[in-house]
Amino acid sequence: MMAVSYKKLLHMLIDKDMSIAELQRQAGYSANISTRLRNDTYISLESVEKICRVLNCKMDEIIEFIPEDGGSNNGQNS
Repeated sequence: MMAVSYKKLLHMLIDKDMSIAELQRQAGYSANISTRLRNDTYISLESVEKICRVLNCKMDEIIEFIPEDGGSNNGQNS
């Protein structure tokens, strides 16, 4: 399973001296999306597109997918 990370986006916002609230206002998405970004939970492709339009960037510049180990069930009988 893969986890999503928006660390790249947050770093980009710092570089552009822009807050998440300002991005939300310019992109026109709900406060719920801002919360999801802070918590590294999935957002819709439509929201990603809005963010990319405002920041003039590509999706892979703001989102990273990270493999989750999820704990190993191997070795339970050790």
